[in-house]
Amino acid sequence: MEFPNKFILGFIINPISGMGGSVALKGTDGKAILKKAIDLGAKPHANERAKEFLQALEGFQSKIQFITCPDYMGEKTLKKFKFDYAIINDAIFDNVKGIYATNETHTKAAAQIMKEIDELKLILFVGGDGTARDVLDVVGDTKPCLGIPSGVKIYSSVFALNPKAAASTILQFLWDELPLTKSEVLDINEQAYRKGELISKLYGYLLTPHSPEYCQYAKLSSPDTDQNNQERIAEKVIEDIESNIYYLLGPGTTVKAITDKLNLKKTLLGIDLLYNKKIIAHDLNEEQILSYIKKKPTKIIVSFIGRQGFLFGRGNLQFTPKILRLVPSKNIIIVATKHKLTSISSKFLRIDSRDSELDLEMRGLYKVITDYDEIKIIELK
Repeated sequence: MEFPNKFILGFIINPISGMGGSVALKGTDGKAILKKAIDLGAKPHANERAKEFLQALEGFQSKIQFITCPDYMGEKTLKKFKFDYAIINDAIFDNVKGIYATNETHTKAAAQIMKEIDELKLILFVGGDGTARDVLDVVGDTKPCLGIPSGVKIYSSVFALNPKAAASTILQFLWDELPLTKSEVLDINEQAYRKGELISKLYGYLLTPHSPEYCQYAKLSSPDTDQNNQERIAEKVIEDIESNIYYLLGPGTTVKAITDKLNLKKTLLGIDLLYNKKIIAHDLNEEQILSYIKKKPTKIIVSFIGRQGFLFGRGNLQFTPKILRLVPSKNIIIVATKHKLTSISSKFLRIDSRDSELDLEMRGLYKVITDYDEIKIIELK
């Protein structure tokens, strides 16, 4: 390959990343889960996230050239723009035709080829924690990388906040305005995750451009010492629950403390439906939620991701833009322990609903219940 006098960037799209979110599968690792997601009506959106990223870079087309993969792993999206790009020519991609034809071996093969190109300055990948793990397996700390979030969980700190933030990070890095740092890649056991167990471990580190403004932190789990605080929050929420109103209960231990106090079984990592202080449906996907709440008074009880501060868009993609547009912001009840609230270094909440217009619409001030008799006001932006 010959390169002009431009910044050379690797560009890998995992086209199926995030498909398990809206259909409540908590991920798309493995052929069986992918098939189930498709059968449930899941739609791919990773290429739309890639498109959003490239749109934010359009003013710099004369400065950037991409090395990318065939078909839906990069080529088809880049063809819609005026960037210069070269396509990897390797036998492993000969049968890659269509969104569902790719797997982790293709991601790793692309990363391997890209890391060996001396002129290549950074590898970009569109996906989730599983994609980050695949890239790490091959690249290690030999080449800078940055994730563009498209998966379900996205708990690792190797990701930008959203596609536009990734573009801003890239530009600052290319103009030598950002240092490199070691960012965590968290390994989440998806099989256990689907059973309601969040088993995560530090898988390793990728070198990433460090931008506190545009990149996220790794997820912080709630410590056992939060239990008493969670119970007091639950007591307050239960006291305020109204009759004949649907309550969509988000994932996490703080929300689960509410159902524990009511002696009800809660899906720890899914979305359940509460009505008149009884759970009437467990682990709902988008379609099921919509069938219940259309034209009916509904509230959402949700917590945010510790340290990251994401209220929607990380680990709760069942709350799709369609659903969030049906529930007024005043009907979103946010619960969080004092420890979780203080863990947010930015001091405000974030949203990445996969609809940038909705993200802007939902910005504003929100109440957060942090104890039985304590409410904090925090901005979502």
